[in-house]
Parts: sequence; C-alpha cells; structure tokens
Amino acid sequence: MSSAAPTAPDAAPEQAFRLAGRVKSRPRATRLLAAVSRHRADLLVALICVMLAGWLTHGLWPDPSGRILALNPEDQTLYEWFLAVDARALLGDFNLLTDRLNAPDGVNLMANTSVIALGVVFAPVTLLLGAPVTFALLAAGNLAGTAVAWYLLFHRTLRTRRFAAALGGGLCGFGPGMVSQTNSHLHMTAQWLVPVIVWLVVRLLWAADPGPVAHDEAGRTRPAGPDRRRMFTSAAGLAAAVTVQVFIGEEVLFLAAVTLLVMAIGYAVVDRDLARRTLPGFAGGLAIAAGLALLVLGYPLWFQFAGPQGVADGMFTPAYFSADLSSWWTVSPLSVAGGAESARLTTGPAEYNTFLGWPLLLVAVACAIWVGRRRLVFACVVAGLVMGALSLGPEVVLGGTKTALPGPYALIGGLPVVDGALPMRFALALLPIVATLLVLAVDRALRSTGRARRLVPLAVGAALLPIFPTPLPTAERPAVPEFISGGHWRQCVRPGGVLVPVPLPTPKEPWPMRWPTAANAAFGLPEGFFIGPYGRGGTAAMGTYKQPTSALLADVARRGDQPAIGDEQRRQAARDADFWGASCVALTDDAPHADSLRATLEQLYGPATRLADAWIWRV
Repeated sequence: MSSAAPTAPDAAPEQAFRLAGRVKSRPRATRLLAAVSRHRADLLVALICVMLAGWLTHGLWPDPSGRILALNPEDQTLYEWFLAVDARALLGDFNLLTDRLNAPDGVNLMANTSVIALGVVFAPVTLLLGAPVTFALLAAGNLAGTAVAWYLLFHRTLRTRRFAAALGGGLCGFGPGMVSQTNSHLHMTAQWLVPVIVWLVVRLLWAADPGPVAHDEAGRTRPAGPDRRRMFTSAAGLAAAVTVQVFIGEEVLFLAAVTLLVMAIGYAVVDRDLARRTLPGFAGGLAIAAGLALLVLGYPLWFQFAGPQGVADGMFTPAYFSADLSSWWTVSPLSVAGGAESARLTTGPAEYNTFLGWPLLLVAVACAIWVGRRRLVFACVVAGLVMGALSLGPEVVLGGTKTALPGPYALIGGLPVVDGALPMRFALALLPIVATLLVLAVDRALRSTGRARRLVPLAVGAALLPIFPTPLPTAERPAVPEFISGGHWRQCVRPGGVLVPVPLPTPKEPWPMRWPTAANAAFGLPEGFFIGPYGRGGTAAMGTYKQPTSALLADVARRGDQPAIGDEQRRQAARDADFWGASCVALTDDAPHADSLRATLEQLYGPATRLADAWIWRV
C-alpha cells in the first residue's frame, strides 16, 4: 500500500492551520531567521562598520549635549541648529525661508547646507532627545552607512568576494577625507545614497543595451533587446535617489555626477560598440529621470537661486580652497601614521580630502596595472586623474608654495553651479575610485591559486594601515542657560517670536544659536551664522551686516569698556529692536564682560528683570 502525503484534515493541527493561512507567526519567524542566516556575513560587515563609526565618534556619546567636536565647533553649532529647524516639519512649522534666524529677513535653507532630508527623517529623535543627539547619530551613521552601501555595491554588482568588497567599502566610508569631513560637515559625509545612484545608473545602462547578447562586468548575460520596463523603473528610482540627495547635500551629488560623467566617457572610449548600442536608450532613460526629478526639484532649485535670500553663486575663493599637490602623498593628521605638521597643507581639520599617503597611491597604481586592461579599470584611472587634477584648483600649489602653473580647474572656474563646489573636495571622489581598483585586485587575487592570493591582500592591507583613522577629538561645552533649558524664555517672548541674545551670534562666534536649538527652534534670533546675499552687490556672504546696537554691544563684549550712551544711542536701540521684531533682550551671567554689557543695556533699555540665570529687557 503506497503512502501519500496527508491532506490538510489528516495533517498535524499546526500544519493544517498553516495550510489554511491561519498561522502566520512561525513562518514569518522562520523566514526572518533564514534571511539572517543567509545574510549573516553582510550583517557582520555592517556591525563592524557601526562599531568602528561609534569608536571614532565615541567622545560625543557620554553626553552629546555637553560635548562638541573640538576641531570645528562652530560648524557643529550651525548643523545642530539646522537639525532643530528641520525637525519642525513634524510640527507643521517649516518653510524653505525660515524666520528663526537673521530676523526679520530670514534664511534660505536651500541656499545653505541645511540637510533637510536628514533633519526631517530624524525629527522624532531631535524633538525627544535634542539636536546634539541627532548630530552624534548622524556623524557616526553617515560613516557606517556609506561604508556598508559601497560594500554592497562592490559585492553584489561587481560580484566580488566579501573580503575584497569590505576593504573597499571601508576605504569609502572611513577614508581620510570622510573622517575629516565628519568634523561637522554632515552634508558631505552623508554619501550612502551615492552607491545607490551608481547602481541605478549601471542598471539603466544594462537595461538600455539592445544586444544581441548583453554582458556586464560580472559576465552575466540576457536576451537581446532593451528592457524597457527595467529602464523606466531604473530611471524612476534614479530620480527618487537624486531628489533625496539634493535635500541632503547637493555638493556630493554634483561630485558624483561629474565623476560618473568622466567614467562614462572613459568607458565609451574603450568600448565604442557598447556606447553605440546603448546611447539612445541610456540618454532617453537619463532624460526621463531628469524630468521626473525636476517635477519635485523645480521649485526648490528656483527658490535656492532666485527666491528670497537666495544666492546664485559660490562664496568661497577657489584659490584658497585648493588641494596642495604634496598633500596627496602625505598622511592625514587624523590617521594613525599622520603628524600634526601636515595640517599646514590644507585649510583646516575638516578638509583633509587628499592625504591618501604614498603607500596607498603606489599600491593603487600597481593594482590598476596588475588587474589588466579592463574597461572599468580604464574608466577609474581616467576619472581618478581628472578629479585629482581638478582638486588642485586654478593654480598648482606644492608644499605651500604657489608654482604659477595653472591647474585644470581654471578651465571650469566661474561656471554656474561649479563655482559653488570647493576644488579640494573633488578629491573626495578618489576614495571610491581607488577603492574600486583595490577591490578588483584583491578579488582577482582571492580567486587565484598562486602567490598573488596572499601577496596582493597583504600589500593592500599594508597600504591601508597608515591611513587607519583615529578617534575625533572632542571637548566639553558650556551648558545651555537655565533661562532656556528650563523654558523661562516663554515669559518674555512668545513661541515664534524673536529673542535677542547679547552678544548676538556671528559666523565666528555662533554660540547663542545653541539657545533656539535647545528649544527646538521655537523662537528666532537676529543675525547669525548662515549664507545669505549680503556680499558686495548682493553676492553670497557668510552672515549679515550688523545693526548699530548690535555692533556697539559686540564691541563691549570684546573690550569690556562701557561706551557713553546718550539719547541718540537709546533711539537707535529702539529702532533696532523694532527692526528685528524683538520681544525680549537677554543677557546671561556667562557672557563675556557681562557686567559691562548689563550696565550698557540698562542705559539703552532701562532696568533689567532677573529671570532664572538671565537678565532680560522686554522691548
């Protein structure tokens, strides 16, 4: 008698319920465990990246509100304020022209690196725990997220071994430029969407190839004819990724686009047949992606360049923000083999964008030669040379000395959009380019059976070791006054109103901006640290001009001298308070020369009222 599979009524109760669709929890749990088991190696790589990112930023974690990045505290203060303003989108109180700074004119958030998308996504964290906590999470998360994203691209798109992909992802996420930019430049370190954009571009190219048989870098094949469905989905996905990246950091998107353009040209040079086959469909897919993105980005981009408080040009001098040629073979001061003396080769601790060190440069060149004449290798080499050359700026500088030799950047300097990117940041594109060369070489070595199987990974590891990052220096920062943290400010200024801290914030000393940040941007300030059209002829400038009363109070804070106050100064103080739309002027005990400032303010606005740890004047 043959045995047959039991029907549902004869099966075990659990099996019968499962067949009837009534038991869902165990299959879900089983599928989850199977997924974890299947991807445990990927999860391990992600865990290592998270742990490394946490270690590099561990100085912030004991008390994010009481600790600050010591090498660039001004920018951290600015980004925490951005995050507080962005978080108000969750409360329905958000506009691309915010009135919470530079009262009464406001600040154009699109013209500033305001990381809107990150601020909105992390709004619950900001509103519950404060902007400093969100900043610390993003500082670490951007490093880990970027590394993991590149690892997945190398492993799944290039089909390389996990070890090789992990080395490449680690360089992309934790290379000298990324660690340096973590000193408060959240818009530059949030690069985890770039591998997604690269993957979508490759997917679009792959779908646009009509055949007769298409081959990719991994050797996969598919039937002849363009895959129109995949082309459209790739274009739509590319539009979505580009749109989000614009609201995170436009400069990163610009650098990625230039790099991909150069690589595409290099690829087409060595594979003209592929270029002829795919150009019509690929160009059409890019046009669709651009059109879809502009449906969302059209107004914000107009607002950025032509809207209120918008700026149409860059404000930084390309000649000043150019990479020193000798910095390329020097090790960053933020790496284990670096020294403080090399800091003179760049503009500041947030701009060690080159600093790959001579061992890595030599090994990268050797890897490119050893891997052979692959199309991707040629495209990477061309892109690396172009982006590295552009980073040198309009005039080549060697060891701190101008050489009078013009740099390639001189050919594109002054062009719209290009003018807003700092030349030395073109060097950030070298991290994924060099990483790709290393990944291809290590993967080839791991697939071989000769001595290269050990020698190549050892050489790559030895080249990466000198630039292994060290933890970012941090320092204590003063606590926010009880007047703010205790909510006492509400007794002198209504929510959404304007509070005038003394002295007022400036780009060099933005510390009073911590007050509204601690209050989730519930009130505004005059002046401050931002980019606006206050340069000569309405060009981009950092901050704004001071009103007479603000300039007077800043001088008292700087020198401690009490100026002579007469009727004219009092009338001017009243006019300035009216111009700002101020409800209240506040002075805390920890202000510089607080006694002199208080005496000056009392002559300007009358007797003060004590409120918590602040003196206030209702104006």
